[in-house]
Amino acid sequence: MLLAERYLTLYDRFGGGNSHGEPVEATLEELAIALFCTSRNVKLVLKKLEEECLINWLPGRGRGNRSHIIFKVNNENFLLNLATSKADEGDYRTSFDVLSSYGEGTEAKIKFIEWLKGRFGYQKETVRGLTECDTLRFPVYRSVQTLDPAKVNYAFDSHIIQQIFDRLVTYDETVDRIVPGIAHAWNTDSQAMEWTFHLRKGVLFHTGRELTSQDVVYTFERLRSPNMPNRWMMRSLSVVEALGPRTVRFVLSQPNRIFDRFLCSSASSILPLDLNGHSEEDYWRLPTGTGPFQLLSFSPHRIELAANTSFYAGRPYLDDVDIIIMPEDCQQVSTIGLPSVMQTHDDDESEQEENPEEKWQSLVRLCDGCTMMTWNGNKEGWAQNENFRKAVNLLLDPVAMQAELGGERVLPAYSLRPEDSLQYERKTATDLEIYHALSQSGYDGTELRLVVHEKYERDGRWIATRMTNFGIAVELFLANWTQVVDPKIISSADLTISGIILADDEVCEIDMYEHEECISSTYLNPSLKCWILAKIDLALGSDSVQARRSHMRDIETRLREECHIIFLHHRRLNTYMHPSVRGASFNSNGWIDFQQIWLEK
Repeated sequence: MLLAERYLTLYDRFGGGNSHGEPVEATLEELAIALFCTSRNVKLVLKKLEEECLINWLPGRGRGNRSHIIFKVNNENFLLNLATSKADEGDYRTSFDVLSSYGEGTEAKIKFIEWLKGRFGYQKETVRGLTECDTLRFPVYRSVQTLDPAKVNYAFDSHIIQQIFDRLVTYDETVDRIVPGIAHAWNTDSQAMEWTFHLRKGVLFHTGRELTSQDVVYTFERLRSPNMPNRWMMRSLSVVEALGPRTVRFVLSQPNRIFDRFLCSSASSILPLDLNGHSEEDYWRLPTGTGPFQLLSFSPHRIELAANTSFYAGRPYLDDVDIIIMPEDCQQVSTIGLPSVMQTHDDDESEQEENPEEKWQSLVRLCDGCTMMTWNGNKEGWAQNENFRKAVNLLLDPVAMQAELGGERVLPAYSLRPEDSLQYERKTATDLEIYHALSQSGYDGTELRLVVHEKYERDGRWIATRMTNFGIAVELFLANWTQVVDPKIISSADLTISGIILADDEVCEIDMYEHEECISSTYLNPSLKCWILAKIDLALGSDSVQARRSHMRDIETRLREECHIIFLHHRRLNTYMHPSVRGASFNSNGWIDFQQIWLEK
């Protein structure tokens, strides 16, 4: 690899402006400077490059005769072959690194991406010496922020966590009820303040050790520790204790009628006691759980999962899942983050599949959640002016946004849930009404900062243009995945765009108000948040779904009427699957459930 990089370095420095195969003047001293080595070492490098038939070195003989180097291999072809060979070895990081370092002025990266597309999808291949392995390989366009359940905040991270870890109980949306997981049975007292869970026998971690109640106790003690963003889930927990090797009791300080639903969340995934004796830093490099897949490799460029053949609920049909994390400059068409074989397109349907001759399966689902704009209630300025927020709400018409941008934006949003948006009646404001509202607010032309992740760029530009057309000065800041979680950048915004997927319905709705790193929670001012927490406690103590929904709807109604949040649109998830793929469906996180996929070949 080092020799290949040296060839590319020399080619960039000396061969770029010359026709292929022509001699180029170069002294040993100049080569040494380019390679950051001595003239003696340069001679060794040149000898090795000649042995590999990459160059010819023509040393100058006698006074006044200059030395020349001839590059025998075109750098674009060489770079492409190097990148593909590293990808074949599973080293995608090196592939993207060398393309970024040496690919300028060539089409090597474009050709590599095209080559890579041919490797995506479902196929049988030899993996780790095993033949005929059913493998799913696909790209994603964002990195995992964390695999720690106690810190998880994003749907993609949650989806991967659910492959590696398992929970005491799970929610089965097909039958709309909580079903056994690691716990085969559970019960609560009449006040919903004491919950007891009975664990299955023979649940094994990927290391081969059997799970016990001590692992469960450790998991929830860790979850409620002060530095965990998801500790809100256990804020009413007084005691968690093992009553035996397979029985765990939770004692709460106040009623929680849906505590078992809390335990269905990815944040409640069960970890091994004391992280198997590893430090936090070491364990999270390659964590192990009891889930349907075992994590084999985890890097900024690749996640590799292998089937857990000892999974208590049944071995997955797939043998391997290979997730390639594409660089941020490889733009996807969709804002969803799904691979091309399971992608929502942000344009017309003509872009979808290039194989019309095959009867590809179509999967469609209306995302349970919404995209919304949130005002920063903790920043001084116009975000604090309710009349101004209401004026902006008037000019940001979700119907116009959905009509103009289209694509996955299939339903204007006025609520968190699509079914509630369908029941909402909103009158579209006239331009005169909008200008009047802005005048009444006293807006003085101060510039507002709109921070938007790159995946919401089209939404952000539409909003910025719309506000500018009505005389509101807007600075649009497009943030990458690193910037979008930077507290300084988040706090600098007057407003932002975010999305919520109600994967666990009531729990996710509460999460958006209580999770310490969720934008909608971060932007709540202290007094409003205190009121919301009190309403949540009333909801959790309510006996019926209707009563809980009433309290939660009160929160949503206040946020909408005071325009702390402006709902924008609901998204459609749709994907096309090859005819040989069976068992594919969207899960509540908006992803294809790996565990159920199988190949008919």
